[in-house]
Amino acid sequence: MDLTLNNGIRMPALGFGVFQTPQDVTTDSVDAALKTGYRLIDTAAAYGNEREVGEAIRRSGLDRDEVFIETKVWISDFGYDQTLHAFDKSAGKLGVDRIDLLILHQALPGRFDLTKDAYRALETLLADGRVRAIGVSNFMPDHLDALLQHATVVPAVNQIEAHPYFTQPDVQAANAAHGILTQAWSPIGGITSYRGSATSTSTFDDPTIAAVATTHGRTPAQVMIRWHLQEGRSAIPKSVRPERIAENFGVFDFELTADELATLDALDTGVRGGPEPKDITLETFGRNIPEA
Repeated sequence: MDLTLNNGIRMPALGFGVFQTPQDVTTDSVDAALKTGYRLIDTAAAYGNEREVGEAIRRSGLDRDEVFIETKVWISDFGYDQTLHAFDKSAGKLGVDRIDLLILHQALPGRFDLTKDAYRALETLLADGRVRAIGVSNFMPDHLDALLQHATVVPAVNQIEAHPYFTQPDVQAANAAHGILTQAWSPIGGITSYRGSATSTSTFDDPTIAAVATTHGRTPAQVMIRWHLQEGRSAIPKSVRPERIAENFGVFDFELTADELATLDALDTGVRGGPEPKDITLETFGRNIPEA
């Protein structure tokens, strides 16, 4: 199942993520994902595992054109020249000449001058054919508006936290209004299972999701992924366990009803699991991204 981005590029709707996946297990995890059938792999410079992702893709024996590679530029590399060099670092670690989708990892609202310059570099890379599509991540509607006052290319994707407990309808609506695809990170609510609160419920244990899963003879994770796909979002679940990797991909042979989709929509708590985008600063989140 593919989605067509706003520049005509086709991208698999369901991808495989490697956030917080240790380097020593990333290659095997991505290798398992590719063997399962995933063809979109999402990583980031800040994850520290681009090199291992690239190794897995080479190990797979798949043609380069068969795998859609997405990665992200960290805030420490924002700025025009810095972001051009960030591409070189990521491409070098991945072992590729071209990246399919390159996005800015955060909006960095306190230094949006750097964000605008970084995005201008993405536009240059796109024009030069070094990337096939460009986008953003964790951009709120006001960030999108500010960026689009200066951008010449509308982002193809905005990757945001999105799961049944946190759907960000205002961000999704802003994305749709601009023709930007919403891509969900933590799409099955993994972040809800390690908030640290003994009283918080995880999406994996939610009785409403479990009931829908039982109706279809599926797991809660499969139901949540199917919910994303039927509502037109891209989703990038992660796992390091081969059986879970396969389970998360087994979502193309059943369909949720309109009522079931609405039931999952209604679970939104408005509680963000990840950091507030407005709180991302170079002082608190800056980190050196090593050379290739």
